[in-house]
Amino acid sequence: MNLTDLYKSNDYLNYLERFITENRRLNFDRVLMNRTKHFCVGVEDVYQLHNTSAVMRSCEVFGIQDVHIIEQKFSKTIDKEIAMGAEKWVDVHTHKSTQSCLHALKRQGYQIVATTPHADAYLLDDFDISKPSAIFFGTEKSGLSDEVMKNADAYIKIPMYGFTESLNISVSAAIIINNITTRLRSSIIDWKLTDDELLMKKIDWTRKSIKNIDFITERFLSEKDL
Repeated sequence: MNLTDLYKSNDYLNYLERFITENRRLNFDRVLMNRTKHFCVGVEDVYQLHNTSAVMRSCEVFGIQDVHIIEQKFSKTIDKEIAMGAEKWVDVHTHKSTQSCLHALKRQGYQIVATTPHADAYLLDDFDISKPSAIFFGTEKSGLSDEVMKNADAYIKIPMYGFTESLNISVSAAIIINNITTRLRSSIIDWKLTDDELLMKKIDWTRKSIKNIDFITERFLSEKDL
């Protein structure tokens, strides 16, 4: 049995759960019941890595499971002090180009949504949350690239009433993610993880909680073969 098969095995999960506390197991169940893949987030070439880490943290806090990071210009390392461990609990996908990221997300059935202060964008509260959407955030100074803007299926903006036309990316992301996930949970949309997705994440998180996971896995496989 390879690792891919193990991630689909209830027997493996039951075995691993012997090595974590009951409280941790219950916490996994509680958090996963609020996780969603209906929305995901894309971060395009954000120069300041603490902003990328803060966006990741907002995704984790508000229940978005997948974060896509485009590293076309700037290679980033997660700032663990800012992320506060979020990198363990969300799935981070890195892409070497904007084009490859957009193609991958569209193949998965997501519409591309660009965040922009421009007048032709939907105000946040008017944005239709029914479609699976990848919400894109861009660089601190210039925003999203022309490639994202031209390929976007929809545009959203945060209503602002002051002289300043923009917010820091980490602040914008927190406001938008909180808004759309709160509305999603009050809707009749089927936004939760599937049973297979729940099983895979429980196994993934449980593995990350066990120090000697390779030894434990080998023991499980040897006992299974007996």
